[in-house]
Amino acid sequence: MRTLVLTAILLIVVPFAALFVGTTLDPRSETNPRGAGFAPGLALDLEGGTQLILTPVPEAAGQVTSTTISQAIEVIRQRVDASGVSEAEITSQGTGASAKIVVALPGSPDEETLRLVRTPAQMEFRPVLVQSFDPTAAPEPTATPSPSPTAEQPAEPTSPSDAAYYITPEVQAAFDRLDCVDPANRAGGLNGPAEAAFVTCDQNGFSKFILGPVEIEGRHITSATSGLESLQGGGVGTEWIVSLKFDGEGTGLFADTTERLLGRTPPTDQFAVVLDGLVITAPQVEAIIPNGEARISGSFTRDSAATLANQLNFGSLPVSFQVESEQQISATLGSEQLQRGLFAGLIGLVLVFVYSLFQYRTLGALTIGSLVVAGAITYLAIALLSWLMGYRLSLAGVAGLIVAIGFTADSFIVYFERIRDELRDGRNLAGAVDRGWTRARRTILAAKGVNLVSAVILYYLAVGGVQGFAFTLGLTTVIDVAVVFWFTHPLMEVISKVSFFRDGHRWSGLSPERLRASGVRYVGAGRFAGPTIAPETGAAEAAATAPEPAVVGVGAPPGGGGEGHLTIAERRAAARGQAAEAGAQDGAADENEENR
Repeated sequence: MRTLVLTAILLIVVPFAALFVGTTLDPRSETNPRGAGFAPGLALDLEGGTQLILTPVPEAAGQVTSTTISQAIEVIRQRVDASGVSEAEITSQGTGASAKIVVALPGSPDEETLRLVRTPAQMEFRPVLVQSFDPTAAPEPTATPSPSPTAEQPAEPTSPSDAAYYITPEVQAAFDRLDCVDPANRAGGLNGPAEAAFVTCDQNGFSKFILGPVEIEGRHITSATSGLESLQGGGVGTEWIVSLKFDGEGTGLFADTTERLLGRTPPTDQFAVVLDGLVITAPQVEAIIPNGEARISGSFTRDSAATLANQLNFGSLPVSFQVESEQQISATLGSEQLQRGLFAGLIGLVLVFVYSLFQYRTLGALTIGSLVVAGAITYLAIALLSWLMGYRLSLAGVAGLIVAIGFTADSFIVYFERIRDELRDGRNLAGAVDRGWTRARRTILAAKGVNLVSAVILYYLAVGGVQGFAFTLGLTTVIDVAVVFWFTHPLMEVISKVSFFRDGHRWSGLSPERLRASGVRYVGAGRFAGPTIAPETGAAEAAATAPEPAVVGVGAPPGGGGEGHLTIAERRAAARGQAAEAGAQDGAADENEENR
């Protein structure tokens, strides 16, 4: 009973209370679409949303290619995901110079999210004025103290690295308040003003920075690649590096920057590469680079070097985008399709209820109760995810919930059938519940493990609506296991002590007549076990009078079906049994003959 109470508190009461508090403190509204609500958020196909069509504006002829569009889509997708909007659709329309990007956001996205979509990728090179490592996040913290702002700012900066000019009291206060361990401060966004200082974090939250004004824009990068370093003798080293090249204008700017930063006191000898408001790398200048070909080295792995190279390429897109149109779109499927999907789920649920009551009589009410509890937990979980993570339920997700009804009912059927098998073998109800659970839970965990692995693989390999189906399928699988372990089994242990079920009432689903009606079962090796419960005795009395399973036939199915219904192994076992019986009879006859 204690398990049932804890389950109700942890899986139902606490989530409901959290949603109730959320709807009070952070209610969902048109201006706050990610607020809390008891109804889950709906995806684009069910609710509609906002559609933006972006037209590329190249800086030179021939710069809009399929690769450029693909990279731009990736940047927009990263921004949208970082803003917490899920189930967004970002696609390209057309090819070549006439290609456009179509962004469809579900619901009513806020202005900040729309601004992230409208603004092209922003990569900038800024000098580092202050860098402070977070002692709780950095592997080897080596904090650099920040200079105190002067009482009177200089009239003009001597260079982009002039801390006395750019670090105002307001900038210093913002730097002191910034907590880079907080994931909200690592979500990314837009870069700060190009001519002013900028306070931000790195992508991992290891350190925070005060950066000077922009010295080089990312558009001046012509290429960025990753690979193993090349040695002077022509060989290949073991250190992973990132190589980047600048165009003509960028080469001159980068040469001036490296010349000024070389030899300065750390960390002002570093330049930070800023992408979408976050520092992706801040290398130290070790030499003047006059030819526009730089190499970034450090503790890179193959994957981290490739990631940095991709980010540098994203920031070097020689194209910006103009918003051609921005309009509200209606749901592609709408409420009618959602109602039909929910109606189909309701029909499936009713059929499961009817089957459970027909097959298990009163015991089927436990199946119904377990399904209701699983449904309530699933609903609360989706509502909480809509609030905390911006999750939105699509029609494919609804399909996953409907399919999960049958998967969830399977767990209860496996458990009940194991209990009934143990009762047929002569155990009382309490012993059958204990033994049946031991056998059933292995089967349940194996089946649910396969479902969960399938859902995870499908989620990561698929795109679009299929991911929504996989997500809800995986979520309901986890909830199914929790309900079986912490609700169905504990409640079954309580039921086993109730005389109505313990004594095998005819409407309990565990009566001797009901168990015997299920017939005998094949137990292997040519053996069939049948119920040992006598019609005139209850389950508890039968356990005492018939402790062992009855074998109703050796090599023959129940009811005298003949060998035509036997497998090869069963026929062989029957032949061996008949031969042994014939041998025993011949031996007995010979012994009787000798005695006479």
